[in-house]
Amino acid sequence: MTVLPPVSKPAPPEPALRRTGVPVRFAVLAVVLAAVIVAGIAIGPVRIPVAEIVRGLTGRPTQPGDWAIIYEVRLPRTITATLCGAALGVAGLQMQALFRNPLADPYVLGVSSGASLGVAIAVLAGGNAAAGLFEVSFGVLGDLGSVVAACAGAAVVLAIVLALGRVARSSNTLLLLGVMLSFLVFAAIEVLLAGASPLRIQQYVEWEFGSFEGVTWPNLQIMVPVLAAGLLAATAGIKSLNALLLGERYAATMGLHLGRARLAIIISSSLLAGTVTAFAGPIAFLGIAIPHVARTVFRSSDHRVLLPACILIGAAMALASDILAQLPGSGVLPLNAMTALFGAPVVIFVLVRAHRQEVPV
Repeated sequence: MTVLPPVSKPAPPEPALRRTGVPVRFAVLAVVLAAVIVAGIAIGPVRIPVAEIVRGLTGRPTQPGDWAIIYEVRLPRTITATLCGAALGVAGLQMQALFRNPLADPYVLGVSSGASLGVAIAVLAGGNAAAGLFEVSFGVLGDLGSVVAACAGAAVVLAIVLALGRVARSSNTLLLLGVMLSFLVFAAIEVLLAGASPLRIQQYVEWEFGSFEGVTWPNLQIMVPVLAAGLLAATAGIKSLNALLLGERYAATMGLHLGRARLAIIISSSLLAGTVTAFAGPIAFLGIAIPHVARTVFRSSDHRVLLPACILIGAAMALASDILAQLPGSGVLPLNAMTALFGAPVVIFVLVRAHRQEVPV
């Protein structure tokens, strides 16, 4: 009889934060993001030289026409794309950890649809007072109302999906429930559109295409603090996200209060997804793709690494999508068409990899 040698217990993996190469990868991502930011300011219907951008940002004199384009159009658009990409990446990461589903994100689970419904109620059914989302002259108060409506709609839908997730243990069933809930929300939006004026309908449809263009400095006075609060709340919940990866029962044995953890994630992701939807429209694919790209780049499931990685990668991907939508000679293309170019291949890769793991060849 052949006696097999005893199997030694594998050593615990080295913490992700101590792995060699992680700081280098973060540095490379930071350089890539900086390059994409410069490209986002330079590329557009009017090409502006990089030297002119540097002079303007450092306070040196520039051509008056170039500085007007940089300050009034390109800078707000670039800041908006950076923040929205980071917010969607972090929101997608939170939902994938909360539902333990690699295909969870604000768009797939209907959270963006709930935010769209909140905006539709505020804009289409709220009369002139709520129309400030589409009228820059209305000022900050209209933007704040739209953000509150979008965040409330996102929170309601996410709470419903979370409640259904406690009944439906299957990830596939949960995704189907999220899709069906999205259809119900879109049906409610169609009812609101049926009674709106043609001008409001056109404005709402254009907003649904998604765009980082049109956000002004007064808009950013609302967007920046709200998204910053959502990102800080997500950062504070990193420990909870790591515990949820091991399952809710094990997380509870580690002392995690599941109710509080879920509520914190709902509030944070609703702030992020709702605010992005209010200002830029329902942006698809970024929320689901960015966390997977971060896991591939860093080969880690530690949210201490993944969360800042999603911020950098999300900002770069959103800016790259916006640059493609603004390329000279192509007009202004729908943003969601560009985000699909980045996100759809990632989703296909995740599905194929999951199928290979389940069905041995």
